[in-house]
Amino acid sequence: MTDSVQSINRSYGYAASAEQRNKVLRNTYWLLALSLVPTVLGAWLGVATGITRSLSGGLGMVVFLGGAFGFMYAIEKTKNSAAGVPVLLGFTFFMGLMLSRMIGMVLGFKNGPELIMTAFGGTAGVFFVMASLSSVIKRDLSGMGKWLFVGAMAVMVGGIINVFVGSTAAMMAISVAVIGIFSAYMLYDLKRIVDGGETNYISATLALYLDIINVFQALLALLGIAGGERD
Repeated sequence: MTDSVQSINRSYGYAASAEQRNKVLRNTYWLLALSLVPTVLGAWLGVATGITRSLSGGLGMVVFLGGAFGFMYAIEKTKNSAAGVPVLLGFTFFMGLMLSRMIGMVLGFKNGPELIMTAFGGTAGVFFVMASLSSVIKRDLSGMGKWLFVGAMAVMVGGIINVFVGSTAAMMAISVAVIGIFSAYMLYDLKRIVDGGETNYISATLALYLDIINVFQALLALLGIAGGERD
């Protein structure tokens, strides 16, 4: 469901200097790395306490969307102030908490820890490839934005419908689509920073974090469906 919060405001302007672009990129990478700490803590707390076990079906979707959009609104309002970073980290803790239900289900498999590490490694690999591509591709990729947005909305609608349908085949198809769309979004967002289209490192971190969490969650869902081993 995290793909539903990817449709955030994306400005287009390429007037930033090389020094400013490098500063934004550097700060974004540092904050992105830091944001993973609350995510892990939130996921651990959710698994350890089982606080999210009851959030299934429509209730889980309402809680997730309400919390996610509430945090994103707060991040947008505070991104130019000292409160921006704590609010963003609060959001990543919330996302980890919401992710804990899926992680708990995967940990129920005999090879659950291996599946989680494989999903993490696969996501890191996708990010490394997209970061490398963003530094060598010279063409303007801003035109990708509208098509990626349409794709994100399509998988969001499909995901919401499948919450009620519960089709495993549809879940796999949606997961594959999410991996493709948000891997491309990762390249798009990184390229915007490199080209100076994004000058606020908090907004940049939020966009990349959502890309990463979507790819990770989709990979984990696929691995759980296709490779989960019961005791």
